[in-house]
Amino acid sequence: MVATKTGKATVCKLLVDGEWVDSTATEFQDIYNPSTGEIIGRTPLGGMADVDRAAKVAQKAFLEWKEVPIVERARVMFRFKNLMEQRYEEIAQCVTREHGKTLPESRASVQRAMEVVEFACGIPSLMMGESMENIARNVDCETIRHPIGVCAGIAPFNFPAMVPLWMYPIAITCGNSFLLKPSEKVPLTSMMIADLLSEAGLPNGVFNIVHGGKDCVDALLTHPLIKAISFVGSTHIAKYIYTTGTANGKRVQAAGGAKNHIIIMPDADMQQTVQALQASAFGCAGERCMAGSLALPVGDAAEALVPHLVEAAAQMKVGPTDGQTHPDMGPLVSKEHLDKVRGMIDKGEKEGAKVALDGRKLDISSKSNGFYLGPTILDHAKPEMSVVREEIFGPVLSVVRVDSLEDALAIGRDCPYGNGAVIYTNSGRSAREFKHHFNAGMIGINVGVPAPMAWFPFTGWNASFYGDLHIQGSEGIQFYTQQKMTMTRWFEPSKTSNFQDPIWKPKN
Repeated sequence: MVATKTGKATVCKLLVDGEWVDSTATEFQDIYNPSTGEIIGRTPLGGMADVDRAAKVAQKAFLEWKEVPIVERARVMFRFKNLMEQRYEEIAQCVTREHGKTLPESRASVQRAMEVVEFACGIPSLMMGESMENIARNVDCETIRHPIGVCAGIAPFNFPAMVPLWMYPIAITCGNSFLLKPSEKVPLTSMMIADLLSEAGLPNGVFNIVHGGKDCVDALLTHPLIKAISFVGSTHIAKYIYTTGTANGKRVQAAGGAKNHIIIMPDADMQQTVQALQASAFGCAGERCMAGSLALPVGDAAEALVPHLVEAAAQMKVGPTDGQTHPDMGPLVSKEHLDKVRGMIDKGEKEGAKVALDGRKLDISSKSNGFYLGPTILDHAKPEMSVVREEIFGPVLSVVRVDSLEDALAIGRDCPYGNGAVIYTNSGRSAREFKHHFNAGMIGINVGVPAPMAWFPFTGWNASFYGDLHIQGSEGIQFYTQQKMTMTRWFEPSKTSNFQDPIWKPKN
């Protein structure tokens, strides 16, 4: 049982050593269904006591798990993947219920999560070391990858299934044990999936769940048994995670926020561009670090793009994601986040941006007490405005009109972030200039959301990432392992030696 009933709502439990147990926390945070505003659970805000309990269990489990043959560890992931496929629809519905994504968006995120599990199934070949004979006379050398120990993951609210699964399938299959702290806003999906790991045969204690806010995070960052921290979230927290974790001797990969630029050249296919930009800016209600939140139409492209984009976005249906209706966009995750995004729109308008489409005017009278905001387009924004420089994390698209590709690249160079950037064009030369010079780690050419598949790393730059080895792909395997190099030399027995080799005889 993953939760207990109280007078108000179910209280989430911790997963420690294969058992769902109560937290020592005395404070709790409500979990909402964003579509209705209904409280559907409570998250305990635990701290060091909970983390210490789980870390000690994980350390004991690690010492046994690392000795399990790698093919057997991979078979656990195969079984886990099969169970996820069987429960696919149930997991997606849980994502929708606690986060507010539309059901198609939730299904797509669960599919991406399962692709990381598929990638982890192939780790026996991906963890293979290297060797060479005679690097010096009669000296051979080899490298072998070893797991590093107890690892921890701190996940954001925006992808309750996908982002945690970026982390622990790779870590576990490499031979580590794992502590997951899901977002206190959306812990239910991770708890559902955890039961599937147990059903797949993962030994008790290899995977554990703790709950909490800052105190729990600080406990993970400072606990001596935890060797590595994976994080996805906002930039200022990512920087804190990195500096605190590394100061305590831990490996850290901390993915932060973004302000992803989409450049539209005059020669772009405008129909395709409008559709892609609409999906990129307003998909998942803009609550993703790869959302296209800043459009940069070049020259005449603005007049061809903006009116059609406003018309298309205005026709999007926003509403409850309860399965009874089929909206194009659901609510934001919480009332606090809704207020924050609305405040950013207000600020952009005061700074001089023209509100071409105002999502604040969305009629929510028939949408219960959910946290709704319609698609919003701020035209004629300027590079110095807050809506251009800061991550909004909502369905808000700022449009900065520029005269040339070089002007667009210059705005990109001045951006503190560096997750993704996209160009829409039919010009190979423009595409190459953009690809070569834009200041971001993930590039799309006529691709609206250039988020990599599981076998490629999530390569954010600048303030979008703190660390050396990125999440996913081969870098993920490197992050969760350490190399051991062995040099070997064997001598021929000498004539005066008492050793009798059964095969080799000393030369005369």
